[in-house]
Amino acid sequence: MSPVAAAIEELSHSPRLPEVVEALSRKLQEEREKRNRFYQEMTPEQKIEFIDGEVVMHSPAKNIHLDITSNTTNLIRNYVALHKLGTVKVEKCLVVFPRNDYEPDLVFFGPEKSATLDDDTMRFPVPDFVVEVLSASTEKNDRGVKFEDYAANGVAEYWIIDPDKKVLEQYLLEGETYDLALKAPAGPVSSTVIPGFRCEIEAFFDDHKNLEAIQAMFG
Repeated sequence: MSPVAAAIEELSHSPRLPEVVEALSRKLQEEREKRNRFYQEMTPEQKIEFIDGEVVMHSPAKNIHLDITSNTTNLIRNYVALHKLGTVKVEKCLVVFPRNDYEPDLVFFGPEKSATLDDDTMRFPVPDFVVEVLSASTEKNDRGVKFEDYAANGVAEYWIIDPDKKVLEQYLLEGETYDLALKAPAGPVSSTVIPGFRCEIEAFFDDHKNLEAIQAMFG
């Protein structure tokens, strides 16, 4: 039984079911109204998300976060472009989930979803692959609501990169939950969603190794 089915089954036997349903309906209506205002008021200059009915503004990132995001983007975007596998977007790409809106550090869309995008797209579909680079202000959501939401809505592969520990965690979707496939500071990582993509983990953390990996990619 899925977590949703289990929750419904438990609630269905409660004498408070009608008032719970009414309260949830009111809450969802309030969230819809807030979300519509969020869409109307957001601007391309902002890094902003809508999570659990609240607008989340992000502060500027540390240098190490920017460097790792840049290295990761260089590797994955170049590989995807070289092999014509889809589309890679970074940071201010607002991906729309049934309840929440996120701006992950990196997302990949395969050919089917890429075909739905045009020059004016500002709200993007659920990605096929997501990378989040941790920071003190985002780790709770990256490991919490996002982790659950990405899995529940079919993001087939999710990487969490820890800049302080210099460790990459690779999660693969099994049913409606993630299994930890890899957690390592070094060695190779291979994507199951981006066909053929394989890279040494150190290339995400080290600029010189990053350049070597890109040169080998085009070699």
